[in-house]
Amino acid sequence: MLTSVHNERVRAAAALARRDARSKTGRFLLEGPQAVEEALGCRPDLLVEAFVGPSPTPRIRRLAEGIATAGARVESVGDAVLRAIADARHPQGIVAVARQHPAAVERMFEGAPVLVALLARVADPGNAGAVLRVADAAGADGVVLTRGSVDPFNPKVVRATTGSLFHVPFAVGADLAESTALARRAGMTVLAADVSGAELDPADAAGMLAGPVCWVFGNEAHGLEDDDLALADHVVRLPIYGRAESLNLATAASVLLYQTAFRQRRALARRAAAAPGTGR
Repeated sequence: MLTSVHNERVRAAAALARRDARSKTGRFLLEGPQAVEEALGCRPDLLVEAFVGPSPTPRIRRLAEGIATAGARVESVGDAVLRAIADARHPQGIVAVARQHPAAVERMFEGAPVLVALLARVADPGNAGAVLRVADAAGADGVVLTRGSVDPFNPKVVRATTGSLFHVPFAVGADLAESTALARRAGMTVLAADVSGAELDPADAAGMLAGPVCWVFGNEAHGLEDDDLALADHVVRLPIYGRAESLNLATAASVLLYQTAFRQRRALARRAAAAPGTGR
């Protein structure tokens, strides 16, 4: 059992809480059984090593066995070592090191995508992680993070995705103009969410959400700049019916992505019902 926080491997793993270390090594941290289980189930090839604290639960023991079977190293460590590696204040018994796995931005727009989320300079880790999670839940084809956005391999982002980081393809460091151009060439309508836009209801009623859509979400504090808004086909906003001053980014993105997913699935069901051979 490793008990020294000064061990070279322990120090290297702990350094992955910093962006410079992640960029240099191409690795990142996975904390807790949920994140580790998703990695093991979806991309076991990405796992490098895992550190397991004392008195592991049956679930963590099973994960450790699976990680070892996948060919990654598993090390038992003391509580102090686990705390030194983990970014979270209260480690959940296991921390793993994995290889980063971003996709090229072009991949997000291949194969006739119908729903993509584009994050333009989104800085808050919790918001970025939440959008990745809801994009996964809504069945999006991909997520694009532009240059100036938070690192999706930041431990706080990884925790906020609760494993969706391994389910939905995502690209990092993309150019906003290039990304919207790729979306348009893929036959998608580019919609920007911004408080300066028209209310969503008329656009929704006109069927705008029923086709392939690339949503653009801006920075939490500053929104989208005029040059960014000019890249969109339409700029829309969610109406505020109550007295709330605004909706935060993650909440607004959740509503818009799901509303789009609802409309697209209804349109697909209607087309399927009207197709020859369906009995209509």
